[in-house]
Amino acid sequence: MIAVVRMDRTFARFEELLALIQRSFAYMDGVIDPPSSALDLDADQLQNKADAEIAYAAIEADQLLGCIFLRPEPSHLYIGKLAVAPEVQGRGIGRQLLAQAEQVARCLDLSALRLETRIELAGNHARFAAWGFVRTAENRHAGFERTTSVEMQKRLG
Repeated sequence: MIAVVRMDRTFARFEELLALIQRSFAYMDGVIDPPSSALDLDADQLQNKADAEIAYAAIEADQLLGCIFLRPEPSHLYIGKLAVAPEVQGRGIGRQLLAQAEQVARCLDLSALRLETRIELAGNHARFAAWGFVRTAENRHAGFERTTSVEMQKRLG
Protein backbone atom coordinates (compact mmCIF):
# COMPACT_ATOMS: atom_id res chain seq x y z
CA MET A 1 0.00 0.00 0.00
CA ILE A 2 1.27 3.46 -0.93
CA ALA A 3 1.35 6.03 1.85
CA VAL A 4 1.53 9.76 1.15
CA VAL A 5 3.42 11.38 4.03
CA ARG A 6 4.28 14.95 4.85
CA MET A 7 7.95 15.80 4.56
CA ASP A 8 9.13 17.91 7.48
CA ARG A 9 12.25 18.27 9.65
CA THR A 10 11.97 14.59 10.66
CA PHE A 11 12.24 13.45 7.03
CA ALA A 12 15.80 12.18 6.64
CA ARG A 13 15.84 11.02 3.02
CA PHE A 14 16.59 14.17 1.03
CA GLU A 15 19.62 12.64 -0.74
CA GLU A 16 17.39 9.77 -1.90
CA LEU A 17 14.65 12.25 -2.85
CA LEU A 18 17.15 14.26 -4.91
CA ALA A 19 18.15 11.11 -6.81
CA LEU A 20 14.47 10.28 -7.45
CA ILE A 21 13.75 13.78 -8.81
CA GLN A 22 16.83 13.69 -11.02
CA ARG A 23 15.89 10.24 -12.39
CA SER A 24 12.31 11.28 -13.05
CA PHE A 25 13.36 14.51 -14.80
CA ALA A 26 16.25 12.93 -16.75
CA TYR A 27 14.15 12.38 -19.88
CA MET A 28 13.94 16.17 -20.26
CA ASP A 29 17.71 16.53 -20.66
CA GLY A 30 18.41 17.82 -24.16
CA VAL A 31 14.66 18.19 -24.84
CA ILE A 32 13.79 21.37 -22.95
CA ASP A 33 15.48 24.76 -23.09
CA PRO A 34 16.34 26.18 -20.63
CA PRO A 35 17.33 23.04 -18.71
CA SER A 36 15.27 21.99 -15.70
CA SER A 37 16.03 23.64 -12.37
CA ALA A 38 15.97 20.10 -10.94
CA LEU A 39 19.50 19.70 -12.32
CA ASP A 40 20.73 22.46 -10.00
CA LEU A 41 19.17 21.13 -6.79
CA ASP A 42 21.06 19.59 -3.91
CA ALA A 43 19.76 17.78 -0.82
CA ASP A 44 20.06 20.86 1.41
CA GLN A 45 18.06 22.95 -1.06
CA LEU A 46 15.38 20.25 -1.13
CA GLN A 47 15.19 20.24 2.65
CA ASN A 48 14.86 24.03 2.65
CA LYS A 49 12.18 23.78 -0.04
CA ALA A 50 10.27 21.25 2.08
CA ASP A 51 10.52 23.62 5.06
CA ALA A 52 9.29 26.64 3.06
CA GLU A 53 6.52 24.83 1.19
CA ILE A 54 4.13 21.95 1.81
CA ALA A 55 5.82 18.76 0.67
CA TYR A 56 4.72 15.15 0.48
CA ALA A 57 6.42 11.88 -0.40
CA ALA A 58 4.82 8.70 -1.71
CA ILE A 59 6.30 5.65 0.02
CA GLU A 60 5.58 1.93 -0.28
CA ALA A 61 7.37 -0.70 1.83
CA ASP A 62 10.00 1.93 2.73
CA GLN A 63 10.67 2.63 -0.97
CA LEU A 64 10.48 6.30 -1.96
CA LEU A 65 8.29 6.43 -5.08
CA GLY A 66 7.42 10.08 -5.66
CA CYS A 67 7.01 13.58 -4.31
CA ILE A 68 5.11 16.81 -4.70
CA PHE A 69 5.88 20.32 -3.47
CA LEU A 70 3.01 22.76 -2.92
CA ARG A 71 3.07 26.52 -2.47
CA PRO A 72 -0.06 28.49 -1.52
CA GLU A 73 -0.80 31.54 -3.67
CA PRO A 74 -3.66 34.02 -3.20
CA SER A 75 -6.25 31.93 -5.07
CA HIS A 76 -4.33 28.82 -6.17
CA LEU A 77 -2.14 26.08 -4.82
CA TYR A 78 0.98 25.95 -6.97
CA ILE A 79 2.35 22.50 -7.73
CA GLY A 80 6.09 22.21 -8.20
CA LYS A 81 8.50 19.32 -8.48
CA LEU A 82 5.88 16.63 -8.97
CA ALA A 83 8.04 13.57 -9.55
CA VAL A 84 7.43 9.82 -9.77
CA ALA A 85 10.26 7.32 -10.08
CA PRO A 86 10.41 6.15 -13.71
CA GLU A 87 10.23 2.47 -12.76
CA VAL A 88 6.83 2.92 -11.05
CA GLN A 89 5.16 5.40 -13.39
CA GLY A 90 1.71 4.33 -14.54
CA ARG A 91 0.68 2.97 -11.12
CA GLY A 92 -1.41 6.01 -10.13
CA ILE A 93 1.19 7.56 -7.84
CA GLY A 94 1.07 10.95 -9.57
CA ARG A 95 -2.71 10.94 -9.33
CA GLN A 96 -2.47 10.07 -5.61
CA LEU A 97 -0.05 12.95 -5.01
CA LEU A 98 -2.38 15.32 -6.89
CA ALA A 99 -5.31 14.11 -4.79
CA GLN A 100 -3.29 15.13 -1.73
CA ALA A 101 -2.71 18.55 -3.34
CA GLU A 102 -6.46 18.93 -3.86
CA GLN A 103 -7.08 18.11 -0.21
CA VAL A 104 -4.52 20.69 0.90
CA ALA A 105 -6.03 23.33 -1.42
CA ARG A 106 -9.49 22.71 0.01
CA CYS A 107 -8.16 22.94 3.59
CA LEU A 108 -6.58 26.29 2.68
CA ASP A 109 -9.81 27.43 0.97
CA LEU A 110 -8.07 27.76 -2.41
CA SER A 111 -10.17 27.32 -5.53
CA ALA A 112 -7.69 25.74 -7.93
CA LEU A 113 -4.42 23.94 -8.48
CA ARG A 114 -1.84 25.57 -10.77
CA LEU A 115 1.30 24.21 -12.38
CA GLU A 116 3.70 24.92 -15.19
CA THR A 117 5.15 22.44 -17.63
CA ARG A 118 7.60 23.03 -20.44
CA ILE A 119 6.26 23.76 -23.90
CA GLU A 120 8.25 20.87 -25.42
CA LEU A 121 6.66 18.25 -23.12
CA ALA A 122 3.42 17.53 -25.00
CA GLY A 123 3.07 14.23 -23.15
CA ASN A 124 2.92 16.13 -19.85
CA HIS A 125 0.27 18.49 -21.28
CA ALA A 126 -1.87 15.49 -22.25
CA ARG A 127 -1.35 13.74 -18.92
CA PHE A 128 -2.34 16.80 -16.92
CA ALA A 129 -5.33 17.40 -19.20
CA ALA A 130 -6.46 13.83 -18.51
CA TRP A 131 -6.24 14.67 -14.79
CA GLY A 132 -8.57 17.68 -15.27
CA PHE A 133 -6.10 20.51 -15.88
CA VAL A 134 -6.69 23.07 -18.62
CA ARG A 135 -4.17 25.28 -20.34
CA THR A 136 -4.50 28.84 -19.04
CA ALA A 137 -1.37 30.69 -20.20
CA GLU A 138 1.93 30.51 -22.00
CA ASN A 139 5.04 31.95 -20.37
CA ARG A 140 8.69 32.69 -21.12
CA HIS A 141 11.75 32.21 -18.97
CA ALA A 142 13.93 35.30 -18.55
CA GLY A 143 16.03 35.96 -21.62
CA PHE A 144 13.79 33.97 -24.00
CA GLU A 145 11.64 35.54 -26.71
CA ARG A 146 9.68 32.35 -27.34
CA THR A 147 7.22 30.48 -25.15
CA THR A 148 9.10 28.10 -22.86
CA SER A 149 6.33 26.90 -20.53
CA VAL A 150 2.62 26.31 -20.35
CA GLU A 151 0.55 27.13 -17.29
CA MET A 152 -2.29 24.74 -16.49
CA GLN A 153 -4.97 24.95 -13.81
CA LYS A 154 -7.52 22.63 -12.31
CA ARG A 155 -10.57 24.25 -10.74
CA LEU A 156 -11.77 22.51 -7.61
CA GLY A 157 -15.48 21.93 -7.06
